[in-house]
Amino acid sequence: MLVYLRLLKESFRFAINALRNNKLRTLLSLLGVTIGIFSIIAVLAAVDSLDRKISKDLSSLDKNTIYLMKYCFGPSDIPQWKREQFPNVKYDEYINLKNSLNNTEQVAYQLFVNHETLKYDSKTVSDVNVVPSSNEMVDIEGLSFDKGRFYNESESNSGSPVIVLGYDIAEGLFGTSDPIGKNIRLYGQRFTVIGVIAKQGAGFFGNSNDTSVYLPTNFLRRMYGDSDSMTPVIVLKPVKGVDMEAYKAEVAQKLRAIRGMKAGEADNFFINVLSGFTDFVDGILGSLRFGGIFISFFSFLVGGFGVANIMFVSVKERTNLIGIQKSLGAKNRFILFQFLFEAVILCLIGGIIGLLIVWLMSVLLTNLLDFEFVLSFWNVIIGAGLSILVGVISGILPAISASKLDPVEAIRTGM
Repeated sequence: MLVYLRLLKESFRFAINALRNNKLRTLLSLLGVTIGIFSIIAVLAAVDSLDRKISKDLSSLDKNTIYLMKYCFGPSDIPQWKREQFPNVKYDEYINLKNSLNNTEQVAYQLFVNHETLKYDSKTVSDVNVVPSSNEMVDIEGLSFDKGRFYNESESNSGSPVIVLGYDIAEGLFGTSDPIGKNIRLYGQRFTVIGVIAKQGAGFFGNSNDTSVYLPTNFLRRMYGDSDSMTPVIVLKPVKGVDMEAYKAEVAQKLRAIRGMKAGEADNFFINVLSGFTDFVDGILGSLRFGGIFISFFSFLVGGFGVANIMFVSVKERTNLIGIQKSLGAKNRFILFQFLFEAVILCLIGGIIGLLIVWLMSVLLTNLLDFEFVLSFWNVIIGAGLSILVGVISGILPAISASKLDPVEAIRTGM
């Protein structure tokens, strides 16, 4: 064991000498390994950070949550012109499904509308994400509150002029003052603030509860009716453990019956399951991972050839020393490991530089953007492991050639 530790120490010394004596040649050769490690670990870290952010944003939602509407979340076999002809879901359909569906925890009605401007006295906040929804949305989205409450069923059904503010909206309009009970203006109407949602942070999909406001759907329906400028959606939260295929079939059957559709007639609505959307996103993230690995392969290839070239040159320069070591009793295995360790150490140095660049980049991006870029422990292990693998592959042939040198010929050649 002590012999191998001494061997590792000598290999490290030879590797440092190679860096010191042939700086340009060695650094250019290690550049491929550094770029390869940087490329693959940067991509893996970015994808892991995105995955973590998406999971955090969707953590309050049940993956079996269903969005019933005329549009499809992902790709569809139905032509776009035909999808555009589908009717919007209606409030009456929401009431019907709410009263008739089995195995359902909550059913909510929501409208997708344009961003608006809110006013309080002389203060204005623009580009606000307005979320008109029924009262069940508080349970479906798992909202928590910094102050106040969400509107109840009575306020939702009657379309009361009440509003729940996101944290940043409340801060922008009221500062440190308590907004509960204050009146703000939206759509030219006066709303009473009854709640402030707890701070969430930036959302990956653009909108965040911090920059959103919630108000009863029926308030807008009373003002504008079922306008085409608003896209309605029925949100369903099934009970845990339900058979999703059977549940989706029941939803489709109920809605078809409500709409009086005939047997054999194609559905004119989409049942979008949140898990299907997350699977779609996972597919994209998987493609990004594969792309990063594919690009990094060529950098590793160049870096591996560079390190192999350094090691062949090192064998040639130290032929005399190899002959002397062998004449003094050094075994082939000792010589092989000496050069193999040297190649691994050189690649590890290149890999550490690549990991250091990724770490610096992650710190910089986290500080510049409202996004946590994480270099995980496992990505560091993967980077170090790949560096060792490239070192073993690129160093094995030079190490074998060094171990097979004849001691007499080696000494004679080196003189």
